[in-house]
Amino acid sequence: MKITSRVSKIGLKTIPLLIACMIAFAAPPNARADTASEINVGSDAALASFSKNVNGAKEFLQASKGVLVFPKVYKAGFFWLGGEYGEGALRIDGKTADYYNIAAGSLGPQLGAQVKTVILVFLQQEALEQFRKSEGWKAGIDGSVAVADVGVGQSIDSTTFKEPIIAFIIDQKGLMANLTLEGAKFTKISK
Repeated sequence: MKITSRVSKIGLKTIPLLIACMIAFAAPPNARADTASEINVGSDAALASFSKNVNGAKEFLQASKGVLVFPKVYKAGFFWLGGEYGEGALRIDGKTADYYNIAAGSLGPQLGAQVKTVILVFLQQEALEQFRKSEGWKAGIDGSVAVADVGVGQSIDSTTFKEPIIAFIIDQKGLMANLTLEGAKFTKISK
């Protein structure tokens, strides 16, 4: 109850500002807005690493209608507040079509910072079109995103998944399991 009353005293409108400040202070000094060229280079490297380290990834990506790549998503948490932010490129037919950012906030016990790569694979044209038409698309509200749970030595292919959008979350150790993108907001940005 004390936490709830503190949050209401702070005001829900100030929470995003607090989260942004936490990320700014917790993220490495080079965690700034990237240029279009830097995002493209990072996306190329992320996709190359994904294709090299996950069996069947290259064919899986080729069968997709589009791929949204966030090479670096910075996540930070301090006591009961946390947030994450990253910028990425939407690739259609291997070419960058648009740029997006991902932002999410969280409440609950947490402390620390990390960097991860997020890759969203659109397996259905309709899901890709709905995503591109929206202004501020939210995972779990505007559409469902299934986070792939692929273990070491397993392969992926487009027939394995029945969901329209599949997410792969990768940290320094490889694919991460049992995570969610629920509540993450994806917004088109200009670069």
